[in-house]
Amino acid sequence: MSPAVETSTSASTSSATATTKTDKPTSSPLPIKPSPETTPSACRPYPKPGHPTCTLRIECRDLSHDGADVFFTNNEVSRDLLAAVTAVLSILYKPSQSNPHIPGTRSVTLVLRPMEGVAYTIGSELDNDHKEIHFSLDYISKIPSEPQSRQRNEIQGVMVHEMVHCWQWNGDDTAPGGLTEGIADFVRLKAGLSPPHWKKERKENWDGGYQHTGYFLDWIEGSYGEGSVRRVNEALMNKRYDEEAFWMGLFGKQVKDLWDEYCETMPKEEAVKNKQVEQGSKDEKVVGKEKKKTKDYLEKVLD
Repeated sequence: MSPAVETSTSASTSSATATTKTDKPTSSPLPIKPSPETTPSACRPYPKPGHPTCTLRIECRDLSHDGADVFFTNNEVSRDLLAAVTAVLSILYKPSQSNPHIPGTRSVTLVLRPMEGVAYTIGSELDNDHKEIHFSLDYISKIPSEPQSRQRNEIQGVMVHEMVHCWQWNGDDTAPGGLTEGIADFVRLKAGLSPPHWKKERKENWDGGYQHTGYFLDWIEGSYGEGSVRRVNEALMNKRYDEEAFWMGLFGKQVKDLWDEYCETMPKEEAVKNKQVEQGSKDEKVVGKEKKKTKDYLEKVLD
């Protein structure tokens, strides 16, 4: 409810006064302050809009597992879980006073346990507003330890990806899985947590999912304006997905046409990358020749 605003008015009266000998009014020795009755009452400003918060929990089902040691060694759990939520909400949503456009997720529990695969997110047994992220300790234990930041970045990257599934819209479960997974990897990409093996690929289908679709959405964001992926996500809010109407309504084009535009940029980027690799090979050859000269010189000197 909006705070009540009270305003007050006062009647202004005038009266005739006797004429004095001077034409100039006598100045007051004190500064004149308006009476309280004539000062509009100040309304306390609304608080600055902010993103919603939720309860965050963690459950580790095997503390003796090597993956548990890797996880807790590389993470400050409370801070990093909160950072994952913040990254997801700041990339996918602009806050408002009541945030009706953001899912009402009430809690997220990170469950660390031995299992196959990497991670997945589900609604809890309580209801779908309480989410569980299940993260494989077996996978965590196999993350390379070099370079030094590799384990931490991979763990945070997976947490951000899965945290997207706790807060994104999905067209009442009718959106393509490739699109929802692509949005999750788009957020991971924007959060600066893409792993070294990711690369842009020209494939047949736009909804291949994960980084494949994530890079496509990143291109849309760059080509059709900042906030484009926010619009994609919010267009899936409580509304069934219809591919033709969905993309035409957002960008005035079919998604296949957008995909073709994106693919047209690929050869140019690949050519630039190949040129850089070629130049790198030339540089390595030059360095190799210089090293050989130095080695030959040292051998002569030592002899």
